[in-house]
Amino acid sequence: MLNDAHYRFAKQCGATHIIIHLVDYFGHEKNNKENANQPIGQQEGWGTAGDGKLWSLEYLLKIKKEINNHGLELEGIENFDPAMWHDVLLDGPKKEAQIELIKKQIRIVGKAGIPVFGYNFSLAGVSSRTVGAYARGGAVSVGMEGQADETPIPNGMVWNMVYDENATGASLPKITHEELWVRLQYFLDNIIPVAEDAGVKMAAHPDDPPMPYIRQTPRLVYQPDMYQKLIDMKPSESNQLEFCLGTIAEMTDGDVHEATERYSSQNKIAYIHFRNVVGKVPNYKEVFVDDGDIDMIQILRILKTNNFEGVMIPDHTPQMTCDGSWYAGMAFAMGYMKAAITIINSEE
Repeated sequence: MLNDAHYRFAKQCGATHIIIHLVDYFGHEKNNKENANQPIGQQEGWGTAGDGKLWSLEYLLKIKKEINNHGLELEGIENFDPAMWHDVLLDGPKKEAQIELIKKQIRIVGKAGIPVFGYNFSLAGVSSRTVGAYARGGAVSVGMEGQADETPIPNGMVWNMVYDENATGASLPKITHEELWVRLQYFLDNIIPVAEDAGVKMAAHPDDPPMPYIRQTPRLVYQPDMYQKLIDMKPSESNQLEFCLGTIAEMTDGDVHEATERYSSQNKIAYIHFRNVVGKVPNYKEVFVDDGDIDMIQILRILKTNNFEGVMIPDHTPQMTCDGSWYAGMAFAMGYMKAAITIINSEE
């Protein structure tokens, strides 16, 4: 989707900034055809990792120039290539070499003048979601219907992506939540100082869906207060949050409005996934931005009061019953966001 047509679409929707993905999350030929043909953000299945090589400065500057040519700014990259850091996630034999590769990538991102790098420190990634006519008027969306996927993750896969098709053995070994936090500490201790020097904010996404375990692996941030643990582990302006409103609203403890106040008042939110849901795990549905449990106008008031200066993106949306269903859903979300921001900015 990094092409002139989609840049024009974003601009026409009123976008000012772009968050990009550089990994083909659902592109694997072995994924079933029904899933593969669904628009981005509505698929379940598995994909293939990239080649594990660095995204070069020249490559990133080329993309940045194309975006700038459309009157837009490149705000961030979302997600590492699993082939680049699978053993950091898994505490495998290549983790030291891979952490050095990640450091190089962060330095390149900083040199390109890209201020944010989002990541999701997760073994199972996005899993256990279902697809159905969940939103207003029967619009197709995603949700969860009472059960987490308990299928073990095979060796050679992490974060829903295959990085080694020739891997042998049955599945990943089971670990505790405590072990996963130890792995995160290693990651933060190594990359946050580099990010500081590079002028890059590392932004951590919560677990989606926010269940304690999925696919027999522990999850890291599945309650709102766990974000505090993450940022306290390595205090730094570069240790920040990729704040997904929908995921946080799905969490069983706390309140998304209170969480927004808590973390925006600390200036810890790098950017926001601005989407709405109804319900909490293990039973929730993603809905239109104006039609869920989250008071989106109140969220904007909180952000304005706390001087939030980051970017908000729709992330993904229900899809409308028409030609170009993904585009219609995105345009609806963007129109709502633009209008809501105008209202908030007109208030005294």
